[in-house]
Amino acid sequence: MSEDKEAAKANSPAPVVTLSPSRANDYLNCPLLYRFRSIDKLPEPPSIDAIRGTLVHAVLEKLFTFPRSERVIATAESQLIPLWNEMKNSRDDVKELMPTLNEDEFILSAEKLTRRYFELEDPQKFEPTELETHVEVALSEELLIHGYIDRLDIAPTGEIRIVDYKTGKAPGIGFEEKSFFQMKFYALILWKTLGKVPKRLQMIFLGDGKILTQDPTPEDLEKTQMKIEKIAADIEDSKATSHWPTRKSRLCDWCAHQKICPEFGGTPPALPQ
Repeated sequence: MSEDKEAAKANSPAPVVTLSPSRANDYLNCPLLYRFRSIDKLPEPPSIDAIRGTLVHAVLEKLFTFPRSERVIATAESQLIPLWNEMKNSRDDVKELMPTLNEDEFILSAEKLTRRYFELEDPQKFEPTELETHVEVALSEELLIHGYIDRLDIAPTGEIRIVDYKTGKAPGIGFEEKSFFQMKFYALILWKTLGKVPKRLQMIFLGDGKILTQDPTPEDLEKTQMKIEKIAADIEDSKATSHWPTRKSRLCDWCAHQKICPEFGGTPPALPQ
């Protein structure tokens, strides 16, 4: 290598690691799963639960485009079929799922989740600041973190509330903190970008009608940053060594890659060049 090329290489910025809560959780749950999804980019079959969740999120986002007086169950329900038709026309995963989907049951289940939302909140009583908003911040020259917040509420007095809709059930006792990692991830981004720690983190579980909240402190978010930085460093180590260990757990029951996983007698494909 010439001296000019060596100098250029030395002066070039380090590669940026980009992490979202989903990818960070992938690595925490199973580094090999992270590799399959982020490095190999292997396809996965469409998930009815994920598609239902996308539809309900779209309905709730649309609901807040109406005047407060119109934010009622009937308005939300009126959006289900039009938004579902849009998804059927525009999303490949929905098209793939359609031949085996009982559409009537699917719509009824989405309607049930939508109705439950109104048992938990009154959307006529507040005005959200942002809906389905993308947030990001560089924690360093090497690490960028980002994600999508379902709803951001900022009070006239400046307090910030981050709200996330979950179409499943609330976690059992002892597992709440793992679920709040995603919320603290978002809170850290907002703290870094707005200079203020969010007052409240709120998860609304439409599957069983429960709401979980936390009020984070700067110390909480500093610990979250350290955790994220550790995950990013471990990912870089895995890339450098090509070592992607497995972590067998109950989550394996839902994994789409069992056939090529060593835990189930499979062999991962060669890493892409």
